[in-house]
Amino acid sequence: MKAPSRPLILASSSPFRREVLGKLGLAFGHHSPDIDESARAGESPTELVLRLARAKADALAAAHPDALIIGSDQVAVIDGEVLGKPGDHANARAQLRRASGRRVTFLTGLCLLDAASGRHQSGCERFQVHFRTLRDDQIERYIEQEQPFNCAGSFKSEGLGIVLFKALEGRDPNALIGLPLIMLTDFLAAEGVALPA
Repeated sequence: MKAPSRPLILASSSPFRREVLGKLGLAFGHHSPDIDESARAGESPTELVLRLARAKADALAAAHPDALIIGSDQVAVIDGEVLGKPGDHANARAQLRRASGRRVTFLTGLCLLDAASGRHQSGCERFQVHFRTLRDDQIERYIEQEQPFNCAGSFKSEGLGIVLFKALEGRDPNALIGLPLIMLTDFLAAEGVALPA
Protein backbone atom coordinates (compact mmCIF):
# COMPACT_ATOMS: atom_id res chain seq x y z
CA MET A 1 0.00 0.00 0.00
CA LYS A 2 1.25 3.41 -0.94
CA ALA A 3 0.99 6.09 1.76
CA PRO A 4 -0.52 9.34 0.45
CA SER A 5 1.27 12.56 1.37
CA ARG A 6 -1.52 13.30 3.85
CA PRO A 7 -3.50 10.93 6.07
CA LEU A 8 -6.51 9.39 4.37
CA ILE A 9 -9.41 8.45 6.67
CA LEU A 10 -12.55 6.51 5.81
CA ALA A 11 -15.46 7.65 7.99
CA SER A 12 -17.08 4.23 8.19
CA SER A 13 -17.17 1.04 10.23
CA SER A 14 -18.16 -1.02 7.16
CA PRO A 15 -15.69 -3.81 6.31
CA PHE A 16 -17.12 -3.80 2.78
CA ARG A 17 -16.29 -0.12 2.22
CA ARG A 18 -12.79 -0.74 3.59
CA GLU A 19 -12.34 -3.59 1.13
CA VAL A 20 -13.49 -1.41 -1.77
CA LEU A 21 -11.21 1.48 -0.76
CA GLY A 22 -8.30 -0.97 -0.53
CA LYS A 23 -8.57 -1.46 -4.31
CA LEU A 24 -6.92 1.95 -4.81
CA GLY A 25 -3.70 0.73 -3.22
CA LEU A 26 -3.49 3.68 -0.79
CA ALA A 27 -2.84 3.38 2.93
CA PHE A 28 -5.77 4.65 4.97
CA GLY A 29 -7.26 4.61 8.44
CA HIS A 30 -10.90 4.23 9.35
CA HIS A 31 -13.12 5.39 12.18
CA SER A 32 -16.84 5.14 12.70
CA PRO A 33 -18.55 8.55 12.80
CA ASP A 34 -21.21 9.10 15.44
CA ILE A 35 -24.04 10.93 13.68
CA ASP A 36 -27.84 10.87 13.56
CA GLU A 37 -28.77 9.23 10.25
CA SER A 38 -32.48 10.08 10.41
CA ALA A 39 -34.06 11.65 7.34
CA ARG A 40 -35.42 15.18 7.65
CA ALA A 41 -38.97 16.15 6.73
CA GLY A 42 -39.26 16.88 3.01
CA GLU A 43 -35.71 15.71 2.27
CA SER A 44 -35.28 13.87 -1.04
CA PRO A 45 -33.26 10.61 -1.12
CA THR A 46 -30.45 12.42 -2.97
CA GLU A 47 -30.39 15.25 -0.44
CA LEU A 48 -30.34 12.69 2.38
CA VAL A 49 -27.30 10.73 1.15
CA LEU A 50 -25.37 13.91 0.30
CA ARG A 51 -26.06 15.41 3.73
CA LEU A 52 -25.15 12.22 5.60
CA ALA A 53 -21.95 11.63 3.59
CA ARG A 54 -20.83 15.16 4.47
CA ALA A 55 -21.88 14.80 8.11
CA LYS A 56 -19.86 11.59 8.43
CA ALA A 57 -16.74 13.29 7.06
CA ASP A 58 -17.28 16.40 9.19
CA ALA A 59 -17.71 14.29 12.34
CA LEU A 60 -14.06 13.17 12.13
CA ALA A 61 -12.50 16.51 11.16
CA ALA A 62 -11.59 17.65 14.69
CA ALA A 63 -9.82 14.36 15.44
CA HIS A 64 -7.97 14.37 12.08
CA PRO A 65 -7.25 18.04 11.27
CA ASP A 66 -4.63 17.28 8.57
CA ALA A 67 -6.48 14.44 6.87
CA LEU A 68 -8.51 13.87 3.76
CA ILE A 69 -11.69 12.30 5.11
CA ILE A 70 -14.08 10.16 3.05
CA GLY A 71 -17.74 10.07 4.00
CA SER A 72 -20.27 7.89 2.20
CA ASP A 73 -23.92 7.01 2.66
CA GLN A 74 -26.33 4.86 0.68
CA VAL A 75 -30.06 4.31 0.37
CA ALA A 76 -32.24 2.06 -1.76
CA VAL A 77 -35.26 3.69 -3.40
CA ILE A 78 -38.46 2.16 -4.83
CA ASP A 79 -41.16 4.46 -6.21
CA GLY A 80 -39.47 7.45 -4.59
CA GLU A 81 -39.54 5.85 -1.12
CA VAL A 82 -36.32 5.16 0.78
CA LEU A 83 -35.71 1.60 1.94
CA GLY A 84 -33.26 1.85 4.80
CA LYS A 85 -31.44 -0.89 6.68
CA PRO A 86 -34.07 -3.47 7.66
CA GLY A 87 -32.74 -4.19 11.16
CA ASP A 88 -34.49 -7.54 11.50
CA HIS A 89 -35.76 -10.61 9.63
CA ALA A 90 -39.36 -9.43 9.19
CA ASN A 91 -38.34 -6.10 7.66
CA ALA A 92 -35.77 -7.77 5.40
CA ARG A 93 -38.46 -10.17 4.14
CA ALA A 94 -40.84 -7.27 3.48
CA GLN A 95 -38.18 -5.28 1.60
CA LEU A 96 -37.19 -8.22 -0.59
CA ARG A 97 -40.82 -9.07 -1.35
CA ARG A 98 -41.33 -5.47 -2.42
CA ALA A 99 -38.19 -5.53 -4.60
CA SER A 100 -39.12 -8.83 -6.26
CA GLY A 101 -39.44 -8.38 -10.03
CA ARG A 102 -38.83 -4.63 -9.69
CA ARG A 103 -36.13 -2.08 -10.45
CA VAL A 104 -34.52 -0.60 -7.35
CA THR A 105 -32.38 2.53 -7.46
CA PHE A 106 -29.40 2.77 -5.13
CA LEU A 107 -28.10 6.25 -4.38
CA THR A 108 -24.68 6.64 -2.84
CA GLY A 109 -23.61 10.01 -1.52
CA LEU A 110 -19.87 10.65 -1.41
CA CYS A 111 -17.94 13.45 0.27
CA LEU A 112 -14.21 14.06 0.42
CA LEU A 113 -13.29 16.61 3.07
CA ASP A 114 -9.93 18.34 3.23
CA ALA A 115 -9.99 18.87 6.99
CA ALA A 116 -7.12 21.36 6.84
CA SER A 117 -8.84 23.76 4.44
CA GLY A 118 -12.48 22.83 5.11
CA ARG A 119 -13.03 22.16 1.39
CA HIS A 120 -15.71 19.60 0.55
CA GLN A 121 -16.16 17.74 -2.73
CA SER A 122 -19.50 15.95 -2.93
CA GLY A 123 -21.54 13.95 -5.40
CA CYS A 124 -24.21 11.29 -5.69
CA GLU A 125 -23.78 8.09 -7.70
CA ARG A 126 -26.91 6.33 -9.01
CA PHE A 127 -27.02 2.58 -9.65
CA GLN A 128 -30.02 0.54 -10.82
CA VAL A 129 -30.67 -3.05 -9.83
CA HIS A 130 -33.27 -5.21 -11.59
CA PHE A 131 -34.43 -7.91 -9.20
CA ARG A 132 -35.50 -11.36 -10.31
CA THR A 133 -39.00 -12.46 -9.38
CA LEU A 134 -38.37 -14.09 -6.00
CA ARG A 135 -40.34 -16.86 -4.32
CA ASP A 136 -40.87 -16.70 -0.56
CA ASP A 137 -38.68 -19.77 0.01
CA GLN A 138 -35.82 -18.11 -1.94
CA ILE A 139 -36.18 -14.96 0.15
CA GLU A 140 -36.16 -16.97 3.40
CA ARG A 141 -33.06 -18.98 2.41
CA TYR A 142 -31.26 -15.82 1.39
CA ILE A 143 -32.07 -14.00 4.64
CA GLU A 144 -31.04 -16.99 6.75
CA GLN A 145 -27.71 -17.32 4.94
CA GLU A 146 -26.75 -13.63 4.56
CA GLN A 147 -28.58 -11.95 7.45
CA PRO A 148 -28.55 -8.61 5.57
CA PHE A 149 -30.07 -6.66 8.46
CA ASN A 150 -27.56 -3.79 8.29
CA CYS A 151 -27.69 -3.36 4.50
CA ALA A 152 -29.80 -0.83 2.61
CA GLY A 153 -32.44 -2.76 0.67
CA SER A 154 -31.71 -6.05 2.52
CA PHE A 155 -29.01 -7.44 0.29
CA LYS A 156 -25.24 -7.75 0.04
CA SER A 157 -24.13 -7.55 -3.57
CA GLU A 158 -20.62 -8.53 -2.48
CA GLY A 159 -22.05 -11.86 -1.27
CA LEU A 160 -25.04 -13.97 -2.26
CA GLY A 161 -27.10 -10.89 -3.08
CA ILE A 162 -25.92 -11.14 -6.67
CA VAL A 163 -28.21 -14.18 -7.17
CA LEU A 164 -31.23 -11.95 -6.53
CA PHE A 165 -30.55 -9.81 -9.61
CA LYS A 166 -31.22 -10.25 -13.29
CA ALA A 167 -29.45 -7.06 -14.44
CA LEU A 168 -27.38 -4.14 -13.16
CA GLU A 169 -27.11 -0.63 -14.60
CA GLY A 170 -24.57 1.98 -13.60
CA ARG A 171 -21.13 3.35 -14.31
CA ASP A 172 -19.42 2.14 -11.12
CA PRO A 173 -20.23 -1.27 -9.59
CA ASN A 174 -18.38 -0.22 -6.43
CA ALA A 175 -21.21 2.23 -5.76
CA LEU A 176 -23.49 -0.74 -5.13
CA ILE A 177 -21.24 -1.68 -2.20
CA GLY A 178 -21.40 1.87 -0.88
CA LEU A 179 -18.21 3.56 -2.10
CA PRO A 180 -18.11 4.89 -5.70
CA LEU A 181 -14.43 4.67 -6.58
CA ILE A 182 -14.61 6.41 -9.96
CA MET A 183 -15.95 9.57 -8.33
CA LEU A 184 -13.58 9.21 -5.36
CA THR A 185 -10.60 8.88 -7.70
CA ASP A 186 -11.56 12.21 -9.31
CA PHE A 187 -11.92 13.86 -5.89
CA LEU A 188 -8.54 12.54 -4.71
CA ALA A 189 -6.84 13.70 -7.91
CA ALA A 190 -8.26 17.20 -7.33
CA GLU A 191 -6.56 17.14 -3.91
CA GLY A 192 -3.22 16.18 -5.48
CA VAL A 193 -3.24 12.57 -4.33
CA ALA A 194 -1.05 10.49 -6.65
CA LEU A 195 -2.75 7.18 -7.33
CA PRO A 196 -0.64 4.10 -8.07
CA ALA A 197 -1.91 3.62 -11.63
